[in-house]
Amino acid sequence: MSKSGQLSKPWNELPYHRRWLLDQADGLFDFFQYRAMNPKGGFYDLDDEGRPLAVVNPVRGIHASARMVHCYSIGYLLGRPGSGDLIDHGMNYIWHKHRDGKYGGYHWSLNDDGPADGSKQGYGHAFVLLAASSAKVIGHPLADRMLADITEILETRFWEKQHGAVAEEFQADWSPIDGGNYRGQNSNMHLTEALMAAFEVTGERHYLDKAESIADLVIRRCAGSVGFRVAEHFDTEWRINKDYYHRDEMFRPAGTTPGHWLEWARLVLQLWTLGDRRHAWMPDAAKNLFVQSMALGWDKEKGGFFYTLDWQDKPAKTNKLWWPMCEGAGAAHFVSQHLPHDDFYEDSYRLIWSTIANRFIDHKNGGWHEELTEDLVPAHTLFPGKGDIYHALQACLIPLYPATGSLTRVIAEAGGRI
Repeated sequence: MSKSGQLSKPWNELPYHRRWLLDQADGLFDFFQYRAMNPKGGFYDLDDEGRPLAVVNPVRGIHASARMVHCYSIGYLLGRPGSGDLIDHGMNYIWHKHRDGKYGGYHWSLNDDGPADGSKQGYGHAFVLLAASSAKVIGHPLADRMLADITEILETRFWEKQHGAVAEEFQADWSPIDGGNYRGQNSNMHLTEALMAAFEVTGERHYLDKAESIADLVIRRCAGSVGFRVAEHFDTEWRINKDYYHRDEMFRPAGTTPGHWLEWARLVLQLWTLGDRRHAWMPDAAKNLFVQSMALGWDKEKGGFFYTLDWQDKPAKTNKLWWPMCEGAGAAHFVSQHLPHDDFYEDSYRLIWSTIANRFIDHKNGGWHEELTEDLVPAHTLFPGKGDIYHALQACLIPLYPATGSLTRVIAEAGGRI
């Protein structure tokens, strides 16, 4: 049963639910804080039981280190002991190891010997901006230098003014990859999140302007042209490529990805709030994105969001990943706070969290299962273990605060109170 009923308060207002969410956040903090730190720098990817997947010369992606900095900056703001050590560890690794002292920018991944993949990815650089912004909120000594550096790199190397969005990727020396012909929404979506965080912590309008520009391109124009199905892949002129295929289904899945519709629903409403609600198209776009994701992406028989749909709205990759569930929970909170009252949003919130509680949380080993089969059985076809805290932690904490900004901002404004 998930229906809210006319007499029931929203779950996020109930003391027990709020305490339950905080308990889940604490469980995630515990799982990663005491297991993930690699003494040689960066952080381990973890298996199902919280052990390093590789101890000898493991590869460390920049997005993983940046996300740990972001998440434990949240922990620091909440008053979680030990968070500062992880922030220091991550910031030093990003600044002294991932940063390319020769050509500028930040390498995608490293091992003990240096760059494992020296390419410069828009996705990774978006998370460096998020890490620097979050670290600045807590006053980390490297934050201002990193924020200035990543801002310059994004402006001079990635930003394409004629489109109002960023290019995708380059070789280490900034030469094109595969002719430089690919543009992707995923990197731009995460950059939108990071740009908002940078605006919140600096007050510098150019960050917000860029975030609004990306959202206008990816959501109002591109998604709006195909019934608010968020296209993933584009050519250099930002024409949708419906036939795109890449072997890396983790970062570049074919078709459309309902989890990203949900993520954009939340980000668009956050952007609308930060921009003084002057973009009238944003609330309706967020509603369409959320309603479509529940109507087309949710498995009404077995539960969970299908990973991908084809362009005829049919399930393509039918496995169920944890991060769309997380984004669904966050989006349901935002739409319920900003759009006219509709029990559908609360019912969706309850349905998503009930499925997370019964299927995705690993009650035996801790953490969350990152991948389930279509039948909701733990699996590992895309993700080998439990390598990330970012999506799940934010899902647990977003409903505890006003839907007005980044978690670092709203927690700081609340003085760390829950």
